[in-house]
Amino acid sequence: MLARKVNNTRVFRVTTKIVLAFTLFILISNFASNYINLILNRSELLRLMNQLLIKDLKSMYSFCNNQYEIYAFDRKLEDSIKSIEDKGLNDIKNEKAVVLGIKRDGAIFFQSSKFSKYDTFNDISALKAMAQHLESDSDAGKEGHINFYFNGEEYFGIFKYNPKWDIFILRAEEKNEFFRESRLIFAQVSALIIAITLLTAIIGIVILRRILKYINVITDSIMNMIARKELTLINLEGATNDDVTYMGVAFNSLANTVGNLVNIFQKFANQDVVRKAYNELEVKLEGTKRELTVLFSDIKSFTYITETLGNDIIKLLNMHYDRAIREIVKLDGVIGSIIGDALLAVFGALDDSNENKSYQAVKAAYKLHEVAELLRLRMERIKAEVEEEKGKLTKEELQVYKAVLLEIGVGIDGGNVFYGTIGSYVRMTNTVIGDNVNSASRLEGLTRIYKAPVICSEYVKQDIEENVPDHGIYFLEIDRVMVKGKTRAQKIYWPIMATEMDEKLKKDIESFEYGLELYYAGKWVDARKKFARCSLKLADIFKERTSQKCPSNWDGVWQMTTK
Repeated sequence: MLARKVNNTRVFRVTTKIVLAFTLFILISNFASNYINLILNRSELLRLMNQLLIKDLKSMYSFCNNQYEIYAFDRKLEDSIKSIEDKGLNDIKNEKAVVLGIKRDGAIFFQSSKFSKYDTFNDISALKAMAQHLESDSDAGKEGHINFYFNGEEYFGIFKYNPKWDIFILRAEEKNEFFRESRLIFAQVSALIIAITLLTAIIGIVILRRILKYINVITDSIMNMIARKELTLINLEGATNDDVTYMGVAFNSLANTVGNLVNIFQKFANQDVVRKAYNELEVKLEGTKRELTVLFSDIKSFTYITETLGNDIIKLLNMHYDRAIREIVKLDGVIGSIIGDALLAVFGALDDSNENKSYQAVKAAYKLHEVAELLRLRMERIKAEVEEEKGKLTKEELQVYKAVLLEIGVGIDGGNVFYGTIGSYVRMTNTVIGDNVNSASRLEGLTRIYKAPVICSEYVKQDIEENVPDHGIYFLEIDRVMVKGKTRAQKIYWPIMATEMDEKLKKDIESFEYGLELYYAGKWVDARKKFARCSLKLADIFKERTSQKCPSNWDGVWQMTTK
């Protein structure tokens, strides 16, 4: 292939350009040399031909004088003309060569040629040029070289005036015929030059492709990086030690530096921001209204943990967030913010994600609990190892142990929010703003009251049930609450994964739901009996509430007085 298309732009290979350039230079050089050689040869041929023409003309001139003496004796003009013409025919070799005897008025006295005879010489300018030589006093001035047209062709030759016959004797050769051999040789040499040049070009292409092989490797690798939108190193294994390889090494060095910067950038920015920056080559201060699902996670008893661990709190948080964020990213979530013990994640922001945003958020919530549980199990093993080696933990060590047993709560809500980049062009950050963001935070706070690991809104429930067939999540309605700062009540749910369901849990859920109906209806005494049969932790708060008398203005909504 001489070229290939890249984004509708034809890109010529370097090998092709080099070979074409050198082929063109070689052809021009050889053709120029051949043409110069042809011109020089033609000059030499003309010189030699002039000598032959002069020789033939002298011979013809003497023969004409002899024939004039014969004619003066026998007065047989036709015989003399016939003898002269025969003599001329013997002297010429080429098909279009000619020997002419021309009167001053242009009448042709004799014509020795291998083509049809003419009565008159029609090239008036040539006739005048010959006539001008008659004004010379010397015999040498009455002869010369001349170019003329005859028989429809262009001729060159020499002439001499014969006073006895009063004619110009002209010996000439047709130009095209005379130069035919040299043109044929020029054509043959040119064809040979072209053939040798093409053969050399083919060999050159093979050699140059081998020499410049890694230019294609480098360009192909770069084009693949552009297509994949991923910066990687070029494989230069087996490359020769030349400038091309050095260029590849320089690119790899640059790619490594840029890759490190991109990796650092990716750690401080979300995937959607990185992709947008890569595609548009800039990040603007802008935002759009989008329908997203927001997850809010918070570490419980964080004040106690901070006071106990001191500076080591950073190590603990990094141990937790390292795995937690990986799980969120795997489920197409982006990190909205991390503020100490609180983590905000957004789902549905990635344009290339085909998964339901709320479903991914619920799965992420339970992954966060798994991460926290794995960390607790790890700490329990370390505690057991320490106790086995050193004995029972001291009071201070026990406090540290309790501090590292992280527990979290997760709240999930969704809806229309403003998602984008805020700040300034000096320092900016990606964020999500909206009532649903605050709601997710409030729902996480309710996990401490209801003792549920995850609490979500009715929006999340409907989004999953309407858009995710066979989702395998049971949404247990927990309560109808009016959180602080809100004027409208909302239903809250505990999304229970199908893998967590067993017979005992099903019976507890049945007792709780029956008790919740009575609770909503204001039948708190009967409700308390049902809650008493439920071993779920979230039933405890209802046992406490229903131990009191139902308010007279009860409408089934619990008013929250704290955030």
